[in-house]
Amino acid sequence: MTTQKIDFEQIVETLFHGAPLTLDPKGLAEVERCYHFLEDFSKEKVIYGINTGFGPMAQWRVDDQYLKDLQYNIIRSHSTGAGDPLPDLYVKAAMIARLGSLMQGRSGIHREVVELLAEFINRGIYPLIPEHGSVGASGDLVQLAHIALTLIGEGEVHYQGQWRATGDVMKECGLKPLGIHIREGLSITNGTSVMTGIGLVNQVLAERLLDWSIVAAVWMNEIAESYDDMMAVPLNECRRHEGQQYVARRMREIAQGGSLMKKREHELYDPTKNTERVFKHKVQAYYSLRCTPQILGPIYDTLMASRQVLEEEVNSASDNPIVDPDTQNVYHGGNFHGDYISLEQDKVKIAIVRLAMTSERQLNYLFHNRINDDILPPFLNLGTLGLNYGMQACQFTATSTTAECQTLAMPNYVHSIPNNNDNQDIVSMGTNTALLTKKVIENAYQVMAVQMIALTQATDCRKVADRLCPTTLKVYEHVRQLVPLFIEDTPFYKEIAAVEAWMKEFNLWETPKA
Repeated sequence: MTTQKIDFEQIVETLFHGAPLTLDPKGLAEVERCYHFLEDFSKEKVIYGINTGFGPMAQWRVDDQYLKDLQYNIIRSHSTGAGDPLPDLYVKAAMIARLGSLMQGRSGIHREVVELLAEFINRGIYPLIPEHGSVGASGDLVQLAHIALTLIGEGEVHYQGQWRATGDVMKECGLKPLGIHIREGLSITNGTSVMTGIGLVNQVLAERLLDWSIVAAVWMNEIAESYDDMMAVPLNECRRHEGQQYVARRMREIAQGGSLMKKREHELYDPTKNTERVFKHKVQAYYSLRCTPQILGPIYDTLMASRQVLEEEVNSASDNPIVDPDTQNVYHGGNFHGDYISLEQDKVKIAIVRLAMTSERQLNYLFHNRINDDILPPFLNLGTLGLNYGMQACQFTATSTTAECQTLAMPNYVHSIPNNNDNQDIVSMGTNTALLTKKVIENAYQVMAVQMIALTQATDCRKVADRLCPTTLKVYEHVRQLVPLFIEDTPFYKEIAAVEAWMKEFNLWETPKA
């Protein structure tokens, strides 16, 4: 992975597969060119954050003898986060996002900054970043300050599974703390990189979750022996949304090779067969089964829009001021404002809540024998009714977790609170939004894990594993390795956790490497 232009696939490879990150020589040259321009340009000029205070304190000039102290002060004074530390994966993503921003060569920083950030990423050195502290403008000041604190050799890092003093880890790894040259403190702390990093991990897990939801939709319709024209090309192509057509196409691809879904033309359009006055089999399945392309299609479109915004943000200079050696000027503005990320994360959050709601309704079909016309026993109970309970209590978990998602669906982007002596009079709350989206995605995986166990049990209740399509059969076999067939009552909490972890890690569409 290089850092002149980072695309989404490269980020996934570095985050989830450990691909090393390499600094692009052209990008490094741009960083150095920008630094040397600022070194010369800043002499005898008043430039925010170089020889002035920060935020509303910008009206006070700082004497030349204290300019290095000024950069250290913003790092130390803003390391004020609270709450649980962000998990390593999200911290790594935030560092990648910060590196991508600084490698644009518009920040006026010394090359030491990007070189040391790359070392932290590649060596698995993860700064302690508390969850709470950012209002999303001037970006993620507090949480980025925690990254900067470790780069200057202070604070704590998570390294090889232990929390340790940063200075000790850097010494052990042969790394030197970052030096301050012109504006390194402000450049590292000022930007959208933590909300962007959380959003990147959210994006990967949300896209994977959508794939599972499409698989589950096909499997549900197999169990119900639905008519397959809900995913037909002519039906879906005449509604012109890309997402709907994508989901229908993916459903058709998954369903290849199965024999459970019915052909309407063979059953209801054949006058020799459609002699019933009251049809025992539903002419049209419930919406949660039949309308999958229409429900999941907008979720796909939302995720694709979010992916584009995230990729653009990683490759944007998001601090202030912007140092431009091309026009020989320094521009003061607000590229640190997190509205792009905040709005997109709210959209993703709402979309994933809808996905969880769909999963919960599909579960209800599997568990409710009067809804599924007694093709399945109540709660998929293969034991003695009344004595045994099957998956009855699993529905409580799925329903309550979905309800929490619905509560969290309220948009956060609209909740601005002025602060910072009203200098920050409208803020994005982008990191809070990304964290809420993270929570919703985690919840949705739990609901989907219950559904995958239920679909596996339903397959055995109906004894139709040999008629599943190859894709759903593959998932059935994987889940059965984690959750054996159950007749007697058994606890499920470990199994739900195991399936949830497997779904996050397992890529159904990845070609095995030789």
